[in-house]
Amino acid sequence: MTVNNPKIEAPVLHLIGEEADRLGLECYVIGGWVRDLFLHRPSDDIDVVVVAPQPPEGGENSGIGITLADAVAKRLGKGAHLAVFKTYGTAQVKHKGMELEFVGARRESYRRDSRNPIVEDGTLEEDQNRRDFTINAMAICLNKHSYGELLDPFDGIGDLERCIIKTPLDPDITFSDDPLRMMRAIRFATQLGFNLDGETFDAIARNKERIGIITKERIAEELNKIMLSRRPSEGWILLDKTGLLPLIFPELAALKGVEVKEGRGHKDVFYHTLKVLDNVAEGDSGLWLRWAALLHDIGKPRSKAWDPQAGWTFRNHNYIGAKMVPKIFARLKLPLNEKMEYVRKMVDLHMRPINLIEDTVTDSAVRRLLFEAGDDIDDLMLLCDADITSRNEQKVERYHRNYQLVRQKMVELEERDRIRNFQPPVNGDEIMAMFHLEPCSLVGELKAAVKDAILDGVIPNERDAAIQYINELWQKKQK
Repeated sequence: MTVNNPKIEAPVLHLIGEEADRLGLECYVIGGWVRDLFLHRPSDDIDVVVVAPQPPEGGENSGIGITLADAVAKRLGKGAHLAVFKTYGTAQVKHKGMELEFVGARRESYRRDSRNPIVEDGTLEEDQNRRDFTINAMAICLNKHSYGELLDPFDGIGDLERCIIKTPLDPDITFSDDPLRMMRAIRFATQLGFNLDGETFDAIARNKERIGIITKERIAEELNKIMLSRRPSEGWILLDKTGLLPLIFPELAALKGVEVKEGRGHKDVFYHTLKVLDNVAEGDSGLWLRWAALLHDIGKPRSKAWDPQAGWTFRNHNYIGAKMVPKIFARLKLPLNEKMEYVRKMVDLHMRPINLIEDTVTDSAVRRLLFEAGDDIDDLMLLCDADITSRNEQKVERYHRNYQLVRQKMVELEERDRIRNFQPPVNGDEIMAMFHLEPCSLVGELKAAVKDAILDGVIPNERDAAIQYINELWQKKQK
């Protein structure tokens, strides 16, 4: 089959083929770029596998990918950047936003205790056999004599049409050899909206314990790609159904299930959480707000209690969950920086707006929320909107309407009082100078009192008013 698609006529692909012909090499574009070509998805990363028709004595072909990459970089000329990785026998050429990866055809074998393969030079067929999924094993020839010809030994085209993720060879061997492929299978299914082939699904379930040899960093990389998918819930549900979830994220697995007592049950927090996550994802939100959505109720299992009058309660689950965030991030090897702090803050504050709409919306409460959320207030409100998952349409409408009232109050107070990210108009050094004090707890008390007075609306957020208020407090303390 010859591929009929304008993208295959890209000048850079013809250039690669011409250089391969000049060097007497076979070359094929393979993997994700070919898959995305048929899915009509954009892709600027092009993987090229290179084969020597007649291997030199000893069968050493591992450097031919580097040889072709060097030739292509020279042909592309100014602006082309060549990076060579001799240890792996690979090379990369970056040019005008494209990344071209070159490698010699190879076969792989594995040891039981490692996903790092023993790599040997191989044929194109052996290279396609080692690929993770049928849809990633398709290759298109770039040599002039067969330019555009598709080599699809595992019917990857058919699996694209059937929307199936399937391994080229025995899935038990594929996943046992490289358990990360179990995560990749679920990630691709989530990203593409595909289903796992039945045998592939069953093999993941059978080999799930093998995930233990994979580094947390590689698992986190796949989780983040799942999180950035259009419907990330599908990935988490597959992780649960295959049995991987409790192995890689036991705190999330603990959200599953409904307990009933005296005829009263609570919602399944796991599926509620995934609905909130999908709601947030619909707004094209960033990665870390999605993580905040996934973790917003993570403290509920530890806070769950039965109250004969109120039923099931989850008091302070936001506070408990916020304390769990750093430990979860550390174990999953997610960044322990401002991104983690952002997620922790979102988890901690996510109940505040709903408490506002259930109580009287006071200026003081809104000021404090604005102060604590700072520049993240809009993200917090988006999360809170997403958290409304009731099947009671009237309740949902009432909550959304009340949230609009809170938002309007925020706008009015922000315009008037400039509370977001504010600092008290009088600092500690000035307070010490005013009353000839050395650093002491009294300075902190006076400064905190000014902040609280502004947030509570006792005084305006102005320097003169703050100084007058401090003087009054000082005089009272001297009596």
